[in-house]
Amino acid sequence: MSNESGRGDFDDRTVKIKRCAAVVKGGRRFSFAALVVSGDRRGQVGLGYGKANEVPQAVDKAKKFAMNSLIRVPLQDGTIPHRVVGRFGAAEVVLLPAGPGTGVIAGASVRAVCEMAGISNILTKSFRSNNPVLLVKATLAALQNLRTQQDIERLRGVTLS
Repeated sequence: MSNESGRGDFDDRTVKIKRCAAVVKGGRRFSFAALVVSGDRRGQVGLGYGKANEVPQAVDKAKKFAMNSLIRVPLQDGTIPHRVVGRFGAAEVVLLPAGPGTGVIAGASVRAVCEMAGISNILTKSFRSNNPVLLVKATLAALQNLRTQQDIERLRGVTLS
């Protein structure tokens, strides 16, 4: 944590800004919700969802929430250790490890999470819902289920060949 805001070298990606209208006596009153993904591109990533009456305040709130919800992602040579499926609500995301030079093959929401986590080669497929909030949460659920070979050996108390 080096710079003046105390955030270190974290990047943010605004995935979606939603506008909500409440009809009141004088017309419509708008409020905004922002979905932001933050990460250090070295294995830490988090999601924030902030709501406010103006877009900049909603984005700032979302960034703050994202920094408080960081998770650690195990990376192996710029990709993930194994195939994993994440589900949240009606969204389902399949993440597959890919060889060097493949790039991030993903839709906008899943791509934001993968890039902020530091994954440079991955294949993804999303099923059922295309709601960006659900897709981001499903992707984070999948990344939380990743285990390295060392983790499995330690948890089971055996050595795998």
